[in-house]
Amino acid sequence: QVQLAESGGGLVQAGGSLRLSCAVSGSTVSSRVMGWLRRAPGKEREFVGSIRGYGTSTSYADSVKGRFTISRDTAKNTVYLQMNSLKSEDTAVYYCAAGVFGSDILAGPRGWNYWGQGTQVTVSS
Repeated sequence: QVQLAESGGGLVQAGGSLRLSCAVSGSTVSSRVMGWLRRAPGKEREFVGSIRGYGTSTSYADSVKGRFTISRDTAKNTVYLQMNSLKSEDTAVYYCAAGVFGSDILAGPRGWNYWGQGTQVTVSS
């Protein structure tokens, strides 16, 4: 059973940075596509970005492109979301997600099979 555990959320001022971590158990981070999604109060869940299961290329939502970076550490079996130049509109619960074994590319809010419990990110203006 694949389990995902996010950490690193918190309160930060606008313009600041945070790094979220997603520790993976029951699988390896390089065997499937991994991603981050978020849900702001009163809004639908939104795709933030993903990293391919095979290779290192990434995809991002337009709203975070150039500010957020996804990476993975295979030795630690962990995926990261580095968030810079944070804005108040980035306030949301952030979820780590994983595709099925062998999946390579996902770049949207659907198709994810495993989810973490979420971590709150609050950006004050």
